[in-house]
Amino acid sequence: MTTFIKAKYSRIKSIGEIIRAYREEKGMLLRQLAALMDIDSAILSKIERSEKRATKEQIIKFADVLGINQNELMIQYLSEKNAYEIADEITAKQVLKVAEKKVEYLKKNRK
Repeated sequence: MTTFIKAKYSRIKSIGEIIRAYREEKGMLLRQLAALMDIDSAILSKIERSEKRATKEQIIKFADVLGINQNELMIQYLSEKNAYEIADEITAKQVLKVAEKKVEYLKKNRK
């Protein structure tokens, strides 16, 4: 976990749990945050319970509305998205190591 999120939480939490914790910390009702996000309360409830994944655009808006560092929340979002994608693979750890090298290569060689 990144420093910002680690400081607030003692265990790895899902994006939904992080969003819920910040919403509650701000004293906001679910329906209030849903209105600010321009989404249905039922959708937000599912996101908080990890029954539905938020979009990248929603994550950016959650960060803005809840006052969370956008980069920190995006790291949590992308890492969770990738973890779900490969969690059941026997070679998951090796995949992540190779992906890290590929990211470095792509960043270096993009024009």
